[in-house]
Amino acid sequence: MSTHSNTLLGPDNLSTVPATSARRRHGLAHRLIDTRPLDRESWLSVRQTGIGSSDAAAAVGLNPYKSRLELWMDKTGRSKMTALDETPEGNSPLYWGTVLEPIVAEHYARRTGHQVRRVNAVLQHPEHPWMLANLDREVRGSDEVQVLECKTAGINGAKLWRDGVPEYVQLQVMHQLAVTGQQAADVAVLVGGHEMRIFRLERDEVLIEQLIALEREFWSYVEQDTPPPADGSESAGRALSALYPRDNHTTLDLTGDVELSDLFAQLQEVRTELDLAQKNELKLKHSLQQAMGDASEAIFRTGRVTWKRSSDTQVLDQARLKSEQPKLLKGYMTIRPGSRRFVTHRN
Repeated sequence: MSTHSNTLLGPDNLSTVPATSARRRHGLAHRLIDTRPLDRESWLSVRQTGIGSSDAAAAVGLNPYKSRLELWMDKTGRSKMTALDETPEGNSPLYWGTVLEPIVAEHYARRTGHQVRRVNAVLQHPEHPWMLANLDREVRGSDEVQVLECKTAGINGAKLWRDGVPEYVQLQVMHQLAVTGQQAADVAVLVGGHEMRIFRLERDEVLIEQLIALEREFWSYVEQDTPPPADGSESAGRALSALYPRDNHTTLDLTGDVELSDLFAQLQEVRTELDLAQKNELKLKHSLQQAMGDASEAIFRTGRVTWKRSSDTQVLDQARLKSEQPKLLKGYMTIRPGSRRFVTHRN
């Protein structure tokens, strides 16, 4: 899927989008529910009734952090039985994004002169009830822009914003414009905690049409309670481990399934190639280490390599503790849940 181009807005070009007869308030969207009285559980229950704007990229398989399979688990209530989303508040980008959202919105208003306000509602597409949106802010009194999306990008996330608005955020905004029927949105992102960037995204009817079609396809998986295909991402791997945490000690005979047997053969071939590549990597690595000897760094025409000793660390001598203080060690033992290992065997 191609994404809509975006323009970085500065103090001198905040009016680059032609004026439109933009609809006021929430556009064509239905105000589904007031979010102010909702607790977290109620809010999550509402989110399960449709695809929100923050779900859009994942629903079409273009979210770098979340797969369609993991999103499907969320929408079907299966993720509540897992620890997929359990992250300490202070260490979660989502947490800090929520904390800093009012600050980003305030500074956007100062820089642009636009009035912004909270919507405090889940909005619903008038024709596709499974399309929901929760806007960070609506922009009031402007014919150029009607929606504000606030973002924060830390040390690791900043690189995604080097060339403009990341694809998954563009899809989030297009989803919002689809639900509301509005014409344009600004994306204000706080990069590295000190640099504010503002981008303008205009409504793209072709992209929105593609987005709706792909989201409808995903939502059919939810309605039919059928998981979408895994995509090879880490997110899909986590979802599969959570979805099927235990085996039932049975054997599944797939020798008659030509398609799956072919997939297994391809997997064996790929693993053989990876094994050969790994052995070749080690041979090259050892040759360079042997040439370096005691040197800490070596420089080549195309780059450099370092080979340095790490700092010493203190570790618990469990063998000695078990020998000298077995009762003490037993008192601090805990059970680590087992996990399923995927191991291939050749005939």
